[in-house]
Amino acid sequence: MADPNEIAALKASFRGAVATAEALAALGPSIEPLDAGAEIGAADLEAIARVTLAHAVAAQALRGLVNTMRARRGTPAA
Repeated sequence: MADPNEIAALKASFRGAVATAEALAALGPSIEPLDAGAEIGAADLEAIARVTLAHAVAAQALRGLVNTMRARRGTPAA
């Protein structure tokens, strides 16, 4: 029988990872047109660092939860 708390945690974790991926994608229009020789301002670098850290944490949390769910079912983590 499925654990409703586990399913709720999976949904919340998935939504978090998707939201941070959307925030990362939103930076694309300011990243793609950068000239290879251009300097990137400190504020832009801070925004990129903040969003990428949030995405990394959210993605790792989702991965950890999925691995826990797989282990509980006897499936080895990938």
